[in-house]
Amino acid sequence: MSSLAPLRKRLRAARGALDARAQRRHAERLARRLTRRADVLRARRIALYWPTDGEIDPRLLMRRALTRTKRFYLPVLSPLKKRKTGGQLWFARYRIGDRLRPNRFGIPEPIGRGRHLIQPRRLDLMILPLVGFDAQGHRLGMGGGFYDRTLAYRQRHSQWRRPRLIGVAHDCQRLDQIEPRPWDIPLDAILTESRLYNEKPEDNP
Repeated sequence: MSSLAPLRKRLRAARGALDARAQRRHAERLARRLTRRADVLRARRIALYWPTDGEIDPRLLMRRALTRTKRFYLPVLSPLKKRKTGGQLWFARYRIGDRLRPNRFGIPEPIGRGRHLIQPRRLDLMILPLVGFDAQGHRLGMGGGFYDRTLAYRQRHSQWRRPRLIGVAHDCQRLDQIEPRPWDIPLDAILTESRLYNEKPEDNP
């Protein structure tokens, strides 16, 4: 078992202990904060995630944003048996009301694929879930490494800054310090229901 497993369990329990009213309140506050951001207003292709296990819900952004000028996407798992793409994510176009099906972890994914499926580098903005975070902008994920593998090209090609990465979480998931690992992909900002952490300036405003 990973040495971080007990910490992940504690943080997941903390967010899971939030009742439905608190979850709705946090989602509303997060949506308000997101819709005021210049990078969100400018973005045309935005990846969200389908919240599970007490994660803060980013989907209100779809109702608040000017959807006529924006396209939204959800992550889709690629088959692990494919050596080059195993354990990575692609992103499928999603509109409110589209049919979904659970992946092998039980997380809903869009059924429509084909031309609606894109690679992460074609996104303008990605909103990522967090298990834990610190004020310096370091992220603790679920431990599967899907986002880190998917975004590893940003370490290989430092000049490539798309998509802009915003991690979102509840305040109760904050830690004093997270020791980053070599494969961790730095975030451009972290947002909770109450504040912004460690925002990095955009390279191409």
